[in-house]
Amino acid sequence: MFRFAHPEFLYLLIALPALVLFFIYANVQKRKAVKRYGNPALLGALMPDVSWKRQHLKFWLSLGAIAALIVVIAGPQFGTKLETVKRQGVEIMVCLDVSNSMLAEDVAPNRLEKAKQMLAKLTDGFTNDKVGMIVFAGDAFTQLPITSDYISAKMFLSSISPEMVSTQGTAIGAAINLAARSFTPNEASEKAIIVITDGENHEDDAVGAAKAAADKKIHVNIVGMGDPKGAPIPLGGGNNYMKDNAGNVVITKMNEQMCQEIAAAGQGMYVRADNTNSALKALQQEIGKMSKTDLESKVYSEYDEQFQVFAWIALVLLVAEFLTLDRKNHVFRRIRLFK
Repeated sequence: MFRFAHPEFLYLLIALPALVLFFIYANVQKRKAVKRYGNPALLGALMPDVSWKRQHLKFWLSLGAIAALIVVIAGPQFGTKLETVKRQGVEIMVCLDVSNSMLAEDVAPNRLEKAKQMLAKLTDGFTNDKVGMIVFAGDAFTQLPITSDYISAKMFLSSISPEMVSTQGTAIGAAINLAARSFTPNEASEKAIIVITDGENHEDDAVGAAKAAADKKIHVNIVGMGDPKGAPIPLGGGNNYMKDNAGNVVITKMNEQMCQEIAAAGQGMYVRADNTNSALKALQQEIGKMSKTDLESKVYSEYDEQFQVFAWIALVLLVAEFLTLDRKNHVFRRIRLFK
């Protein structure tokens, strides 16, 4: 596994194009200055030792050395040993509703984006826990297998949209069943499922699925997204909303009663999300109550420094730049390899 120990230094590479532009500008100004004294072709005879090519070569050698030195200070490394590490934590499977009704804007900016923001902040609070993610609408699919790689979890989270599941609906039961099968086998840690949904167009036996999960000592927590009063579903931009076959604007209402029944069957917590952080705090408190046990994770425990190659490249380029004279070399100028 390759990584940089200090990747923030790679931002210094942005300065290289600026240096190139400055060099081009300086050369243009230099040539204009020469032209002010006369015809450059005639002045060339008065400056026999001037070598424009060598000046360009010295610049590119210096630029290459700077780039190599930036890579050196960023600390390129290769992982050398995959090790099993035991940490105290819990396992969480998140089931996120991505049906079209989650685009309703009764919570800002909309139900789905609010859920993603809440999950991102929840993930930031994890340390040694494991998290996985399932997306569902009419069907349920594993978006991220359970892992302790929080960077990947947030990356997958940012890419979630209703287009991921073509079949519309709200298959909460299928999502819970899939989540219950997605935990680490034979792991003794405490486990929980977090379902984030508006509960509308509920199709399967979600209550039965939650009860079956609870029988396996897996708590099912429900976060209700939206307002029971309902809101229209935006389509694209502007004031365009989803309509039924009769041309009436569709109003999506959160099924709070169903969400509460599922949470009760799953021996978990129900909380409704609004424009505050109350739902996030409730989830954090609920997870904080869970008993933490040893979790096994595969990690690269040792990294070998690989900066030496880039350091040698920088050194060779700097020496070459130092030995390259600004003017033509009188010794080598007399050498003629080809007549």
